[in-house]
Amino acid sequence: MRIGELSERTGTPRRLLRYYEEQGLIVADRLPNGYRVYDASNVDRVMQIRGLLDAGLPTRIIKQILPCLNKPRIIHFPDATPEMLATLENERDRMTERIRCLTRNRDAVAEYLDAVRGADFTDTRCQ
Repeated sequence: MRIGELSERTGTPRRLLRYYEEQGLIVADRLPNGYRVYDASNVDRVMQIRGLLDAGLPTRIIKQILPCLNKPRIIHFPDATPEMLATLENERDRMTERIRCLTRNRDAVAEYLDAVRGADFTDTRCQ
C-alpha cells in the first residue's frame, strides 16, 4: 500500500509516517518512481508505535523494543544494558502513574455525567 493508504488506515499524518521511517521504526520499499510502498503489517506496527508514543516513550526506546513486540511475543533482547532496563522500568512506572491519573479522571467524568443526567432540569437558571 502507498503512504496515503497507510495514513488513512492508521489515522497518522504522512509526515509522521516519513518520520517513523527516518527513525527506523517502519520500513518501506521504493518503487522505480520513488514512491513508498508499505506492507500491510505496517498498519499494526504504526498503531503500536503510536500507542507507545502516547504512553510517553521516546522513539529511541521504541526502536529498541519494537523487535520484542512482534507476534508471536517471543522476547529476544540480547543487548539489554542495565541502563536500558532502568530506563524501561522508569517508563513503566511513569505509565502506571499516568494510568492511575487517567482512571481517576475518567471516574470523575463518569460521576459528573451520572449527576448531570440524573439532575432535575426544571430549574430555569440553567436555561
